[in-house]
Amino acid sequence: MTTRQFGLFIFGDEILSGKRQDRHFEKVKEILAARGLALSWVFYLGDDRARCVRALRESFASDDIVFSCGGIGSTPDDHTRQASAEALGLPLVLHPEAERLIRQRAADTGQPATEDRLRMGEFPQGAAIIPNPYNKIAGFSIREHYFVPGFPVMAWPMIEWVLETHYKSLFRAVAEFDRSMIVLDLFEATVTPLMQSITDKYPQFRVYSLPSAGEAGVPRHVELGLKALGQVGSSDPPAGFDQAYSEFRQGVVALGGNISEERQAMR
Repeated sequence: MTTRQFGLFIFGDEILSGKRQDRHFEKVKEILAARGLALSWVFYLGDDRARCVRALRESFASDDIVFSCGGIGSTPDDHTRQASAEALGLPLVLHPEAERLIRQRAADTGQPATEDRLRMGEFPQGAAIIPNPYNKIAGFSIREHYFVPGFPVMAWPMIEWVLETHYKSLFRAVAEFDRSMIVLDLFEATVTPLMQSITDKYPQFRVYSLPSAGEAGVPRHVELGLKALGQVGSSDPPAGFDQAYSEFRQGVVALGGNISEERQAMR
């Protein structure tokens, strides 16, 4: 089963330097999970425009639905608007509705609509706006990429608005089946060839390994598992999943693994 994938860009040197702690990753995962969706990837990028252009160019070439937090202001260290336009080979233009909202915000706060403020309404040509319920300074969208400010109080409701407005048809379209085993007396490197053979034979499923060095009285172990996407509302995993897990389990035992616990979940 193929599904649309969601990605997340988080822009800003302040995140990479540790001056600010990222809160977007966990929250976006939560926002998606509440709608039966999942985040497939996340990239952290600093204020290097060339690197941002390369990352966005690759992302625009995909079929992913992508959220981007940060870097859409008007100061010299904000590059996301410019980088997205360059990645698409498009000019930046002042969006008329974004301009109207900036001027309205300026009037409401008794401040002039300066050139710097209006620059926050310059988006790649053809972009649509994302309404900002906090201060009316819009984000923008183009080619299923959704650019919002770095401030959580603005970004999170804007992301929710995008999902509710454009992607309701995807809500709870799939469920994730996850079956795993806690294995003692087996090193991760020993089981790697087995994991590869299961992946090769069953490419529609995902194998994973979570090693633990052991702590708080828990012995060293590795959690080995298999994930698959299936239909929401069905308690049965996709065809072939039980067989793939059974082969995985038998292979682990054959390698000398001691299975202390097995887990199963559906999300």
